[in-house]
Amino acid sequence: MEKGCLAIVLHAHLPFVRHPEWEDALEENWLHEALTETYIPLLLVLDGLLADGVDFRLTISLTPTLASMLADPVLQGRYVKKLDRSLELAAKEVKRNEGQPDFHTLALFYRENLQRIRDAFLNRYDRNPVGAFKRLQETGKVEMMASAATHAYLPLLSVTPNAVRSQIQTGIEFYEHLFGREPKGFWLPECGYFPGVDTLLARHAIRYTILETHGITRADERPRHGVYAPLACPSGLAVFGRDPESSTQVWSATEGYPGDWDYREFYRDIGHDLPLDYIRPYIHPKGIRTDTGFKYFRITGKGNHKEVYSLQQAAKKAEIHAANFMFNRQRQVDYLASVMDRKPIVVAPYDAELFGHWWFEGPRWLDHLIRKIDSEQDTLRLVTPSEYLDESPAHQKATPTSSSWGGRGYNETWLNEKNDWIYGQLHQGAIRMERLAGKYARANGLKLRALKQAARELLLAQASDWAFMISSGSMAEYGEKRTKEHMERLNRLEQDIERGEIDVAWLSRVERQDNIFPKIDYRVFGETPADLERERQALVDIRPSNPA
Repeated sequence: MEKGCLAIVLHAHLPFVRHPEWEDALEENWLHEALTETYIPLLLVLDGLLADGVDFRLTISLTPTLASMLADPVLQGRYVKKLDRSLELAAKEVKRNEGQPDFHTLALFYRENLQRIRDAFLNRYDRNPVGAFKRLQETGKVEMMASAATHAYLPLLSVTPNAVRSQIQTGIEFYEHLFGREPKGFWLPECGYFPGVDTLLARHAIRYTILETHGITRADERPRHGVYAPLACPSGLAVFGRDPESSTQVWSATEGYPGDWDYREFYRDIGHDLPLDYIRPYIHPKGIRTDTGFKYFRITGKGNHKEVYSLQQAAKKAEIHAANFMFNRQRQVDYLASVMDRKPIVVAPYDAELFGHWWFEGPRWLDHLIRKIDSEQDTLRLVTPSEYLDESPAHQKATPTSSSWGGRGYNETWLNEKNDWIYGQLHQGAIRMERLAGKYARANGLKLRALKQAARELLLAQASDWAFMISSGSMAEYGEKRTKEHMERLNRLEQDIERGEIDVAWLSRVERQDNIFPKIDYRVFGETPADLERERQALVDIRPSNPA
């Protein structure tokens, strides 16, 4: 029998950057790149494991905004066009590099890889990656987690309980629509936890969520097993903590595997390196240089000098690093099992986009790791969090502390002097939406359409991505624009509904642009005063609990 368990959790998320009104939206490149470099390669790895009879478990959260874009026919069509342009560039690159053997080998690889990705997207997955994830879940090897509707940072919305409730309920209903079952786990955006949110999750029969390390270690009762066994919140929700050791080995910019000098250099792309006349057809039509995915250099070192990337050497390193990660987890579990009264569980959550996009060799590393765990050792077993709970149902009771991942581990990334202006608008928007939902609880026809769109606009304005962009300074103008745009639409819809004068043409245009959650129930924003009071009490009531 194994001594302990390992739960690998991949959080797949992109903000809703669908822009049908623009033919070449820069932000849609985020989706194109993630499909080519992360989501399809990940699906192909998992399909390969199934085909080879490998016994594995993997947990994946697929946020509603990302899933909506993956299933959108407009974006699917644009992605195929993007792939076709990339294949055209690949043909040019093969010819351009004929006299340079090392570069020519890489150009041939990129062409073959793009052909493989295109074939998988169109034929194996029928343009429907979400359906592929659903089929994987049905095998029992993969567990898909639900998440909040638009990846809102819930702790900073909690002053208006209906905002938190609507994010959670809309996200869960969307999950049930996609996967045809109730979710077992719920990914809190940015791992943003506050005491009381567990009550709202438990109301929907959610069994578990995952927190940053200090959310567990600084709970109101000292966790007897640290982050290597879940805590049970007063509501009954199980909370797992992120293992800092496995996080450092993969995430750290200085110590993590992705920084190895033999791996591909992310920041050297021909979209920035080659003459504009040559590369112009494959970047933004306005001449804005963008990544093309054709990267010919390895990290090499800390300086500007870069040497040619070697596929063989990088592949070898990925296998070495997979073996190293497994070895460290074995030693970790050996020790933990000797001092714990139950099987330890090491929870290793990562952004899915690290694998393939930021760390090109990530999917290969994951493939090696899973195969090695299955065939080369018997110390640890891959599990999903719900599987672990089925096998070990009794856990210490405690209330975790407010926490998140990101800078310094609390709210600072999403609330600071750069972005604090957004929260007054978001809170007022939630209050106004609550009033509209109560006043027009039986709307139909055009008014119903307007109310549903108002709910969509508020949810989109609440996305944590906009505050993050503003805070980081990366795409800050876009993050500010999106926040203001959605709030302006909410304001206009409210005014039109109250006046009874709804501009049908304008509403139709907005519905086409922000078409997320077609079955949304706007009444999720409104409940009776007694319900709201119970929720408010749950969100502030932090009574300590005794250990089980």
